[in-house]
Amino acid sequence: MEKKKVLIGMSGGVDSAAAALLLREAGYEPVGCTLRLYDNEDIGEPAEGTCCSLEAVEDAREACRKLGMDHYTFNFSGQFRRQVMDEFVAAYQAGRTPNPCVQCNRAVKFEALARRADELDIPYIATGHYARVDRQGERWRLLRGADRRKDQSYFLYPLSQGLLRRLLLPVGAYDKPAIRAMAASAGFASAGRPDSQDICFVPDGDYTGFLQRYGGTKLVPGDFVDEAGRVLGRHRGLPCYTTGQRRGLGVSADRPLYVLRKDASRNQVVLGGGEQLWSRVVYAEAFQWVSLPAQAGPLPVTAKTRYSQTEASGILYPEADGMVRVAFDSPQRAVTAGQSLVCYQGEAVVGGGIITGAEG
Repeated sequence: MEKKKVLIGMSGGVDSAAAALLLREAGYEPVGCTLRLYDNEDIGEPAEGTCCSLEAVEDAREACRKLGMDHYTFNFSGQFRRQVMDEFVAAYQAGRTPNPCVQCNRAVKFEALARRADELDIPYIATGHYARVDRQGERWRLLRGADRRKDQSYFLYPLSQGLLRRLLLPVGAYDKPAIRAMAASAGFASAGRPDSQDICFVPDGDYTGFLQRYGGTKLVPGDFVDEAGRVLGRHRGLPCYTTGQRRGLGVSADRPLYVLRKDASRNQVVLGGGEQLWSRVVYAEAFQWVSLPAQAGPLPVTAKTRYSQTEASGILYPEADGMVRVAFDSPQRAVTAGQSLVCYQGEAVVGGGIITGAEG
């Protein structure tokens, strides 16, 4: 019986290498590919361990050699530049704090895999993400990874039913120590490498510098103000700040002050006390339903407003034109425009959207 082929995105890291090994052991014929997402001359050499570094590409090739797999490198740098890097710059210039990993999954990575798989006549695609996929009736569901500490379902909510039905996520059933042990036994060079914490195209973590170098963003000073509009001081430029920030403000006050929000139309940063950072109602746009079809009425969910947060219970209210609001049972801290609101029911991802604001 002919083995079913699967095109797997090989980042050069331990997770995708282990995923390829698991697929082969499960009886598939994996074919490796690495997506070249940008040209180094745009920003310099990427951070070690990210999917664009030269070391990572070579590690991906070596893992494929060890497994007897074909390996391809595909250049999607133009699409990545337009749909991820340029969007990242535009979001910051509009006063938001974006999550480029969500945007990459939404606009580039999985669509690119599927497109190349079609060209190679390969029915399945796979990655090393810590999440799972199953089928319930006619609906394909995106589920959390078994290792809650590494669960990456938050980043995958933009995936369509067409992608989910052909997507394999082998490492989602394992925890990270088991994956590292598996990779070490196979002799993969990536087995002991620490996980990268950097955005791949901002290797030094200096977002403001990237916005200036790559995006041509000008830092325009403006006013720090309180909720009443009283001027408290001068800021260095909107991209230098994010909601919840306390350090580096340079404003003297009789209490600790935090960034509450940014007002791009007035070039102002609104400051206030820590008690003002809490919101019960969160609004999001471009909401994509995943494990459930689009709902017309209120839906009990758990949700979080950034990847690192613990979920909290609330009610999801669909609104017109892809907008939603979630009324949380308890207030959420430092809700940030541009981040993703992702909702769950049990193990399943209900859907997600981009946060536009919060209140209450």
